[in-house]
Amino acid sequence: MTDKQMNILVLDGGGSKGVYTLGVLKELELKLGKPLCESFDLIYGTSTGSIITALIGLGYKIKEIETLYLELIPTIMRNRSKAWKSKALEREAKKIFGERKFDSFKTDIGIVALNFDTQMPLIFKTNIQQAHGMKQSFKPGFDCTIETAVRCSCAAYPFFNKMKIKTENHGEIEVVDGGFIANNSTLYSMIDAYKSFGTPEQNIHILNVGVGHYIENASGLISRLLKRIGILNFFERVLNASTNSNTIVSKLLFPNLDMLRISDSYPEPKHGTNMFEYDVNKLNKMMQLGRASYAKYEKEILNLLKIE
Repeated sequence: MTDKQMNILVLDGGGSKGVYTLGVLKELELKLGKPLCESFDLIYGTSTGSIITALIGLGYKIKEIETLYLELIPTIMRNRSKAWKSKALEREAKKIFGERKFDSFKTDIGIVALNFDTQMPLIFKTNIQQAHGMKQSFKPGFDCTIETAVRCSCAAYPFFNKMKIKTENHGEIEVVDGGFIANNSTLYSMIDAYKSFGTPEQNIHILNVGVGHYIENASGLISRLLKRIGILNFFERVLNASTNSNTIVSKLLFPNLDMLRISDSYPEPKHGTNMFEYDVNKLNKMMQLGRASYAKYEKEILNLLKIE
């Protein structure tokens, strides 16, 4: 066991709505005056949260990630078919991450996906201490590249293609979006901190940033069609259920956990959007909502992280 405070950042999935997350983090990084990878000992992310997690873990500043996102989202989300979306995601991920692997990260990372074959979580990790058994065969990120791990976490089937990957110690497997199992991966991060790193519950401080809650509006012909037949609404509900259940279980299992969740609701029609939003004006507005949420919770965030 260690008496050192452990700061953990957990980022939810939610497609384009990840720009809200960036709004919160942008203000936090400005307050801290240094890259977030230097302020958090462990960062977990699912789906869009995994992209942000990976970039933070590599040392990117939030302003840089913001610029990438405002280019990345329209490039990917404008595509109509899952094949085109998947191709665009692959192309952009390879452009950003290249062939870098998990030894490139500057802090410990967890990227959440779902093993479609076994219906079990598949979590790409950096540190052998994060392994729960079978440490002798542990490979950071299952020896996959960062871009492969990120695309697995973002494989929101049936809107994106499933991923087929070859891992060092699990063989060839089929993988889908981590949101199906843990859109909010607080519980998994807590287990790593408590069981793997041996940090007492009272020394663990978790900042969990969601993507906000909005009226789910359809944007574009395909989104309107999917909403009409109910697929889009159903998928959003699956992600919300995953988020809510993991949050509740975390609090029940670890009642003394010092955790703050930021994910405000915006029920006004003018804020209506969905996870495939690609209108840059709406994306910028969501980012501003995130900045406003930071202002609302600033004192609590600074108290959580023990910052003057």
